[in-house]
Amino acid sequence: MADNPTPIELQKYLGGVDYPASQDDLVEAARTNGAPDDLVSALENAGQDSFDSPTDVSSAVSGS
Repeated sequence: MADNPTPIELQKYLGGVDYPASQDDLVEAARTNGAPDDLVSALENAGQDSFDSPTDVSSAVSGS
């Protein structure tokens, strides 16, 4: 995977998450869905406690 997961990669492993969602919810969902360690780590280091939408997750993980 690239340095930052793409929105498509994120949603592949975050399917079924209801928003708003906490960072812990996203990390748990990613692990449950078999996400690679670097994607889980990116979520853990996203710098936000909660996310209102998949777009928020993508922005936080990509740093934009």
